[in-house]
Amino acid sequence: MRKRINKRYIFIVIGVLVVVLVFGAGFLIGKKSVALSGAHDRIFFNKELGKPEVIDFSLFWEALNKLEEIYVDSDKIDYQQMLYGAIEGMTNSLGDDYTVFMKPEKTESFMKSVSGDDSFEGVGMELGIKGKVLTVVAPIEGTPAYKAGVKAGDKILKIGDKTTEGMQVEEAVSLIRGEKGTQVILTIVRKNLDQPKEFTLTRDVIAVPVVRWEMLDNEIAYIKIYQFTSNLPSKFEDIVSEILKNNAKKIIIDLRNNPGGYLEVSNEIASWFIPKDKVVVREEFREGESNEYKSRGYRSLQNFPITVLVNGGSASASEILAGALRDQKGIKLIGEKTFGKGSVQTLETFRDDSSLKITVAKWFTPNGTSIADEGLKPDIEIELTEEDIDADRDSQLDKAIEILSK
Repeated sequence: MRKRINKRYIFIVIGVLVVVLVFGAGFLIGKKSVALSGAHDRIFFNKELGKPEVIDFSLFWEALNKLEEIYVDSDKIDYQQMLYGAIEGMTNSLGDDYTVFMKPEKTESFMKSVSGDDSFEGVGMELGIKGKVLTVVAPIEGTPAYKAGVKAGDKILKIGDKTTEGMQVEEAVSLIRGEKGTQVILTIVRKNLDQPKEFTLTRDVIAVPVVRWEMLDNEIAYIKIYQFTSNLPSKFEDIVSEILKNNAKKIIIDLRNNPGGYLEVSNEIASWFIPKDKVVVREEFREGESNEYKSRGYRSLQNFPITVLVNGGSASASEILAGALRDQKGIKLIGEKTFGKGSVQTLETFRDDSSLKITVAKWFTPNGTSIADEGLKPDIEIELTEEDIDADRDSQLDKAIEILSK
């Protein structure tokens, strides 16, 4: 029986600490296929169930027979693992980083990782797969990863002595997580580094922030959104009241290193700025079927001049909000190109507790820009350099203030 994980879509890239993905209704693919281990002593059930009519499957059986006939360690043949490997190969052939097969033990680890707790023991960063490479989506501010200098876009080559080549995010999560006070070594490659660099991170208890705000000079309200969690709308409503009380005239929304969260929450936040019934994001499914999410039109902040800060750690729900504000309000995006996580996954769990996480839709901004393909390119591109960081200088925020002050 299919298991619904959550009644609401959840959209962020899998992370080491806060690991939330997208679930929704899907369909069961076939039924359990049972294999009894033991070389040359196999019994398969349901071989014909669900078989496509247009595919000649004889090659598969020919290859299996050859392995049984001439493989040197015939006593080591494990038909269940062969079956899992065949499904993994079938899934990998799609070339989709987010459509993956998980064996029962990985499914169990994944289910634990989506618990959505407010604090964890780990290093404090979100992970994803980009171009088949394990990639840091965003370090969480104030965590061991952030303090050690791990950056959005870093490629992780090794975790300890284990290579990440072909590794799924769920496995990487289990290797990087651990008890407070223990250490993990990550080998990272970065575009500005001449060679891979090792980062030794000491795990800690991480409290995950949601949002904060402050008044800047020139009557500017600065709002930093860390994640689009379920409690963000109520916190944001309180912030709106404070902004109005403090007579702010302009707003900066900082979505840098925000890996995303609930789609519905992104739509809620957009509704404070975008007129009622205007499209916030469009989901496009197979065969042209689509679904639109529209602003609820809360109006309080619709007439404020606004700028939005983004970078390579802005993903998923962050990209939805940034794209909607730019397309519907002409608001400028400042910073660096976003991550490009603009697709929807559904989790299908099978009878042996293995599972398939399948991409079922892609996101498009109101003007039709595909978030999944390239991410969002900022209107004003400014890279935060090592010199900026060393000097405790935020050139991207400075530019946002400059634009609003004119």
